[in-house]
Amino acid sequence: MSRLTRALRHRNYRLFFSGQSLSLVGTWITRVATSWLVYRLTGSELLLGVVGFCGQIPTMLLAPFAGVLVDRWDRHRLLVLTQVLSMLQSFALAVLTLRHQITVPWLLGLQILQGVINAFDTPARQAFVVEMVEDRADLANAIALNSSMVNGSRIIGPSIGGALIAAVGEGWCFMADAISYLFVIASLLMMRLPKGGVARVEARVLEELRVGYRYVRESLPIRTALITLAIVSTMAMPYTVLMPAFVADVLHGGPNTLGLMMTSSGVGALAGGIYLAARRSVVGLGRVAAYATLVFGVGLVGFAFAHTVWVAVLMLPVVGAGFMVQMAATNTVLQTLVTDELRGRVMAFYTMAFFGTAPIGSLLAGVAADRIGAQWTIAIGGVVSLVAGVWLLSRLPALRAIVRPIYIERGILPVPAVDSGAKTL
Repeated sequence: MSRLTRALRHRNYRLFFSGQSLSLVGTWITRVATSWLVYRLTGSELLLGVVGFCGQIPTMLLAPFAGVLVDRWDRHRLLVLTQVLSMLQSFALAVLTLRHQITVPWLLGLQILQGVINAFDTPARQAFVVEMVEDRADLANAIALNSSMVNGSRIIGPSIGGALIAAVGEGWCFMADAISYLFVIASLLMMRLPKGGVARVEARVLEELRVGYRYVRESLPIRTALITLAIVSTMAMPYTVLMPAFVADVLHGGPNTLGLMMTSSGVGALAGGIYLAARRSVVGLGRVAAYATLVFGVGLVGFAFAHTVWVAVLMLPVVGAGFMVQMAATNTVLQTLVTDELRGRVMAFYTMAFFGTAPIGSLLAGVAADRIGAQWTIAIGGVVSLVAGVWLLSRLPALRAIVRPIYIERGILPVPAVDSGAKTL
């Protein structure tokens, strides 16, 4: 099998990859349709931020506790449950919209419900990758393929979403998403997993949560990676929340233009995922993450001041590639460094840094855009990303000294006859 797709030789991962690929197309259709529906109903940039906040704040509040439960519970069964609940949430959104009964309060409530589901689903899915890929040497490739899958659907989904909105309205977008969940549920049920229950844990949830927090706090590489991701997710990623307003007010476009913008960003992100999947080793990923953060910042500033559709289309692949590589490289480094018994909790903190901080960013972006406009709000996020990239680069020498012995112990790096000081991050 090709080095680019070597993780697909594992049957369970192959099933997951195929089912999730179809389901994620539906997810991206819903994201575009939700943003457009909110802006169509209200015309408010602030409410775009509020809806984003409601959809993601449960992840920030619940993810640490969810991580403890992910380490206790059967992750496979938990994923089946979260996917079924997500399907029902999308179906409810579709029915309300098609019956013309959808209102902003209904949207906020359903977004909160999906956020609660995601608080459990995301860390469980991240930790479950290790169980689907028996050979740890293929773990980095599986994570990169996951990112490519997300961003491949990000290319297809928004285009379909924009066309569906223009043709039949937002309600059928939500219905298509509900149907798409059947594929990932089927793939999970078809997996062959080894017998054996989850080890019974006597410690209290709060005590296990403290153990996980202490582990993250005391590990300088993990702490630094999560802080960088949290800064970028809070201050820069909310550009996606403001996209409908940017398209309508700056580019003077409609739903098809919005789909084109999301697709352009997805093309760059897919290219970034392919680059990571083709890498032979996790060695050097810290440096890759730092440079990717800088690229993301440069692309975002360029996009903020694009006044034509085609300039925006040229800048967004840079934005997509930069953030995808930074996010996926961080995920891979964390999965490589963390011990198995704490994997769910650490990936819950990753979920907080990636998704959980986004509601604060969405709300701040909505308020800022209401006062200074979407362009300047997006540009400020790009500048903050540049500062975060420079900070991460400055920390790499200290991080390499800590990570190198861990990589040697786990067989990622050979044991040197003489310490050569080779770069590990």
